[in-house]
Amino acid sequence: MIRKTPVAAAAALLLAANAASAQGVTLDDVQVTGRDGRGFNSRTVQVGAFRDLDPLDVPLTNNVVTREVIDAQGARTVYGALRNTAGVTRSQLSGSTYDNISIRGILVENRGNYRLNGSLPIINLIDIPLENKQRVEVLKGASSLYYGLVPPSGIVNFVTKRATAEPVTSIATSVTDHGAVDVHADVGRRFADGTMGLRINAAAGREDAGIDRVKGDRSLASLAYDWRVSDILNIRADLEHYRKDIGEQAAIALPAAANGVITLPPVPDNKRNLAGEWQRYDAQATNMLLRGDLSLGDAWSLTLETGRAETERDRRFSQLNGLDVASGAGNLAIFFANGQRYTNTNHRVEALGRLGTGAIQHELTIGYTHNQREAYSGDSATTVNVPQNLYAPIVPAEITPSFRPGANSAIRDKGVYLFDRVLLGDQWQVLAGVRAADYSNVSPTSRYGAKKTSPNLSILYKPRPHTTVYASYLEGLEETGTAPANRANSGEILPPAVNKQKEIGVKTRAFGGVLAQAALFQIDRPQTSVDAGNRFILGGKSRYRGLEASASGEIGRDFSAIASLVLLDAEIVTVGTANAGELGRTPENTPRKTISLFGEYRLPAVAGLSINAGAYHVGRRAVNNLNQAWVDAYTTLSLGARYVTKLQGRTVTLQANLDNATDKDYWATAGNGLIGTGAPRTLRLAARFDL
Repeated sequence: MIRKTPVAAAAALLLAANAASAQGVTLDDVQVTGRDGRGFNSRTVQVGAFRDLDPLDVPLTNNVVTREVIDAQGARTVYGALRNTAGVTRSQLSGSTYDNISIRGILVENRGNYRLNGSLPIINLIDIPLENKQRVEVLKGASSLYYGLVPPSGIVNFVTKRATAEPVTSIATSVTDHGAVDVHADVGRRFADGTMGLRINAAAGREDAGIDRVKGDRSLASLAYDWRVSDILNIRADLEHYRKDIGEQAAIALPAAANGVITLPPVPDNKRNLAGEWQRYDAQATNMLLRGDLSLGDAWSLTLETGRAETERDRRFSQLNGLDVASGAGNLAIFFANGQRYTNTNHRVEALGRLGTGAIQHELTIGYTHNQREAYSGDSATTVNVPQNLYAPIVPAEITPSFRPGANSAIRDKGVYLFDRVLLGDQWQVLAGVRAADYSNVSPTSRYGAKKTSPNLSILYKPRPHTTVYASYLEGLEETGTAPANRANSGEILPPAVNKQKEIGVKTRAFGGVLAQAALFQIDRPQTSVDAGNRFILGGKSRYRGLEASASGEIGRDFSAIASLVLLDAEIVTVGTANAGELGRTPENTPRKTISLFGEYRLPAVAGLSINAGAYHVGRRAVNNLNQAWVDAYTTLSLGARYVTKLQGRTVTLQANLDNATDKDYWATAGNGLIGTGAPRTLRLAARFDL
């Protein structure tokens, strides 16, 4: 394989441009207006029981990060996209391998809360690629009516690119100042007299995050196929396979408390890694989804979906334990796992129909889902501890341990649901739903079963066609988690429990091309903790009250923006005897304030040229439920520029993005007894050729 440095690759692009000029090829100006359907907000969402509805008709907070926003920012990761929605923070891990995140202080469960095209639960244990995604949606809060047992942090939905009426052929490449290089091809066509469409994406690249010994490679291959079989039958299929093999940055465990207080070390250099390059995170994922839509006359339709998601990984995770803050000395604990495997098999049958006459109409959704989640914990080895120093890192020598077989576990989550959207004239809507859940969870150490009926009720009022005022109440059953590797009861599955959510809000497009939202919410949910024996336990409840506001869209002809704010008051309101000291405390890794703001300005004086900037603020967060220490608030700055032109009649986009522009050192993550640093400043140069 030929390897190029970023400087060499950039030089090659400049030489190509020079050669074109020497041959008499002219670069034509292109005016970018942002009004070609690829703006900063979306007119539809494709998540939950609100599939293909206007966001104004969704009685919950929802955010959409469009392809235009992703492209403008050069985003490559889940967190890179979701940082545009306030309330999103990293959790536990620094993000060198995949993005473990929380929304409103509540962990987004990696095997249930991430969905493909509104349906298939995909497994977020490897960076989910964005090259083949048209947009990323977030439906915040309780979502159990449609998705079964999931925590009320929210659903993250990835909508794939599909073939459009216009043919698509593009080649893109990018380089970073750290040495990462990638190339991406995107081809879409409609054929068979327009009845079939195929969109293919392929990407490959060398990874380098700018962090010591965090290097590797990644690849993606995907296709999205659709077939209008007849006037009454449509079929869609999605297939994607991606892999990533990279060194994993070591985590830092909290120092021991003294008199109930933890003293944190100074924030290390953001390029520092305490792990060796041999400590790899090698993972691959395959997701398959098939959907058929059958018309049953003028009023009813039937949707059948089936899908499977599978992820495998080998891992050499490590964390610095026993840290002496004064000297930096401690022990690096290295955990070994080979052949970990996670699979989700999901089936859905759903009927949609419309009943009623005159001013009262019922839009009914009746469905059944069956989700089977299986896991193999992987072959494991005894944890190895080696000396390490936070301030003067020692590169650990490679270790080859002896492995022992792992164990299997299985979760079955079945549910029948009924959802009725009642339209009372043009101004009022009542949305009512109920789900009957049948859940079982079997592992070598525990067995749980639960049956629960969960209600949902929302009322919407539209004083104007472009404005909605709503109130909603939702209940859901959620899994409360599995004890992680660094706890004494590692692998133990906690029993499910009920969460409740109330929300009132307003949404409007009264400001032209801008969608603005504001909501007050309260979430009550079961609280997990760690007892004196280092056991991961379920004990008590936490309450999250907050205000969320957002706006996205076009402001005039030349400016686009996406902004959001969350003000959060979170408190542990009841506890068990094993964690009595947490009463009245703030749940770990939960900021009181998060703000995101990104804008792009298209310069009228230079056709095709736009500049952009983003600021992302996360407030201070408690490192544990006892609030024995807090990581400081931080704000990062991103800058960028895009130039769109014509080369021999073909559109060419040249782009530069600078993330963490001030190269700030900060604690990016907390939770589960761990803290981690943010990524270093990264300059990415990119070019896309639309052929």
